[in-house]
Amino acid sequence: MSRSLDTLLRPSLLAVAIALGAPLASTPLIAAEQASSVRAYNLPAAPLSSTLNQIASQAGLALTLNPALASGKTSAPVQGQFDAPGALREALRGTGLQLEQSSAGTFSLVEIPDGVVALPQTSIIGQGNYESAWGPVEGYVATRTAAGTKTDTALVEAPRSISVATRKQMQDRNVQNLDDAVKYMPGIVSASYGSDTRYDWMRVRGFEPTQFLDGLPLPRGVYANPKAETWNLDRIALLRGPASSVYGQTPPGGLLDIVSRRPSAESSSAIQVQYGSDNYRQINFASTGKIDDEGQFLYGVSGVVRDAGTQVDHIDNKRYNIAPSLTWNIDTDTKLTLLSQFTRDDTGATSQFLPIVGTKIKSPLGEVSHHKNLGDPDYEFYDRTYYALGYAFEHRFNDTWQFKQNLRYTKSELSFQQLTVGSYAYSPVDAAGNISRSSTNVDENIGQFAVDNNFQADFATGDITHTLLLGLDHQRTDTSYLSIYGTAGTVNIFNPVNTQPVVRPARSTAYYDYNQKTVQTGLYVQDQMALDKWRLTLGGREDWVHQGTTYFNKNDATNTDRSKNFSGNAALSYVFDSGFVPYISYAESFQPASNASVSPTESYKPTEGKQWELGIKYQPPGSNTLLSAAVYDLTQKNVLVTSFGAGGQSVTNQTGEVKVKGLELEAVSDVTENLKVIAAYTLAKSEVQKGQYKGNRLQLMPNQQASLWTDYTWHTGVLDGFGIGAGARYTGNTYGDQGNTWLGKANAYTVFDAAVHYDLGRLDNSLKGASLKLNATNLFDKDYISTCDASYCYYGDQRSVVASATYQW
Repeated sequence: MSRSLDTLLRPSLLAVAIALGAPLASTPLIAAEQASSVRAYNLPAAPLSSTLNQIASQAGLALTLNPALASGKTSAPVQGQFDAPGALREALRGTGLQLEQSSAGTFSLVEIPDGVVALPQTSIIGQGNYESAWGPVEGYVATRTAAGTKTDTALVEAPRSISVATRKQMQDRNVQNLDDAVKYMPGIVSASYGSDTRYDWMRVRGFEPTQFLDGLPLPRGVYANPKAETWNLDRIALLRGPASSVYGQTPPGGLLDIVSRRPSAESSSAIQVQYGSDNYRQINFASTGKIDDEGQFLYGVSGVVRDAGTQVDHIDNKRYNIAPSLTWNIDTDTKLTLLSQFTRDDTGATSQFLPIVGTKIKSPLGEVSHHKNLGDPDYEFYDRTYYALGYAFEHRFNDTWQFKQNLRYTKSELSFQQLTVGSYAYSPVDAAGNISRSSTNVDENIGQFAVDNNFQADFATGDITHTLLLGLDHQRTDTSYLSIYGTAGTVNIFNPVNTQPVVRPARSTAYYDYNQKTVQTGLYVQDQMALDKWRLTLGGREDWVHQGTTYFNKNDATNTDRSKNFSGNAALSYVFDSGFVPYISYAESFQPASNASVSPTESYKPTEGKQWELGIKYQPPGSNTLLSAAVYDLTQKNVLVTSFGAGGQSVTNQTGEVKVKGLELEAVSDVTENLKVIAAYTLAKSEVQKGQYKGNRLQLMPNQQASLWTDYTWHTGVLDGFGIGAGARYTGNTYGDQGNTWLGKANAYTVFDAAVHYDLGRLDNSLKGASLKLNATNLFDKDYISTCDASYCYYGDQRSVVASATYQW
């Protein structure tokens, strides 16, 4: 953003923003009341799509709204007593549109044929699930999103690159973690360091994304980062590009906007049993419904119990997770949803930090096995306990104003010990295959309190309609981090045998031993404007961050850092009646360092990024298809890059500046009732602009990626209820080191996935709700290296086959 524009925007944006720190305010109730219920309406003329969505949402009415039809239209006032279809017809007066009801009882908008004056009367009322940006989706294609705006926005009209993995997508591919969930999206590299049960390692447009759960950021540390349980999620949205003008401190590459399952008035339950490769055993369960007959109180509970091995000998993958939730429909305009979860993980580092000799560099003694554990099972462990308690509160004051507050306290506690072989430069493998080892010993605790408050106003000024968002959020994070490195003898990489016990070094020898407290406050404003078919979004945010660090291993020396930053965004788009929506957007990012440097006299500067993006989206009218294409130019300064030095110790520094340019294509379609398709392609070029490695590519970022997933299910004939799925994923070559050396290069690879599933209820009505499924990832067991960093190499996941039996009622 230019200095002159920045100077003009800062005072004006902050002048209209207001302090919103009130606890427990409220939200609109999306009640599951009968759509035939008559209620009083007093809705003024407003943007048509906003009015229709409000009526359908409150009535639990299934309404399909084509954004192109409603584009630029204003609703008629709705005043008086109406049932839901009557209120919708009233709002449509003078718009040239009418309601049409399907045989299934759902509603859609169509244009009134020439010569027809009166709107048709409808006596049959349809009930269904109205899609919101914070709820489940039918099929593969999401039509609403809050990613990037924090408002319920039509996905085709959101002027940013956004991909959504729906629950149906995740179920069909049997995703086990976030890395799995995003593998068929453009612009993102998952499992950057190969298989790792501890955390999901991703890069979006070259940078590690921030993860937001239910509108609030998940805490970010060194090793104790929470690993989201995908079974508990309704949807995962990937926003590519900067988003600090709404979300505050985030990287320029993008963020994951994750939405938990919420309680529903429609009772349903499910239990799933899984068994697969490496003695994979897991039970998933979920249940939701009304507590009282009126539906004022709704409950939800879901969870996972896993007891599994992994592809590495002597490393287990155990998880115990439960996520209870409760919704209190206080009145027709107010709702409170309590969201909580508890997760206990008992696993290890399956990424293994394998030596380059025997993996990338061929050895006369053979190759290092994918399965051999080069550590010591009697010494190693990764024990993480994560719990969170919070709520989502909504209240509608009137037809213009509504208030939302999301609040959560999160705690993640970790004890971690691992043995790592020496790095190539400092401790190479000898002629017999022996190499030295070091120990990494970590205790890390992260506590985080986060709250986000915002007021939303929907109104019109003349011919311009507005969705105005005014918000204030606040975070407090308290992190204690202890990391001790020690020696652990030697091991033979081809025949690892542990003959001597390893002793954990004393705390007095700690390399890192600090407590860091971070306080962040952000004030933001955003206006989404519509004039006829034009859409203009303007937003800005001021962030204040204070970090204080105490170094216990440096005689309690302290370091204090204060920073503030303004981040802006602007976007312009045009909604054609044909379903095409071209757009251009500009956005900025701001991100303080999430952990401390090794020295109390040094601190990391916040990173700053900016991006221009030009794109087009296409949603053919009446279809469940969304096509999108975007080109972007992204720059970031003060980039933090971590590499591994002697003894496996991590070294973090800041390069000067990097630039990333790219093209991203995506197609998501429920082509027919039988066929579903996801396709993506990414072409990217990254380059270091300043510093020692000027001209080199960014680490862990391929120049090209492509993927395709299809699922076909028969609904008639002999194969009724049977379905097959197949997918392919191509990832271009990457460099894992800043120097872009041959030792840090990982070659391109392609892997294939597959699935077969059968709905047993189609075989016999007594089996209704029962289904079987078999999923295979890396179907042909492609042997590939995911990443090398010039010190170590990391294998990609081998073939995994998992069978699932599910019963829903």
